[in-house]
Amino acid sequence: MEDFQKKTVTVIYYSDTSLELLHKIELFLQSPEGRVVIPESFKRGKSIIAVCDGEINILNKIGDRIISAYDVA
Repeated sequence: MEDFQKKTVTVIYYSDTSLELLHKIELFLQSPEGRVVIPESFKRGKSIIAVCDGEINILNKIGDRIISAYDVA
């Protein structure tokens, strides 16, 4: 693991206990081949959708702008 470097990534995921799309900025190890190594402790209880390079500022996610059908009519 001495050749591994640390990399800042934004992980987009669903929690196993919610349907809300979540994201978290983390610092993980990166292999010499460029692959980010996400620890099992972080993966536990999550369905990972995407791993993005760097710190991503997400402005809107699925479900952020849900409006009632009654408000549309």
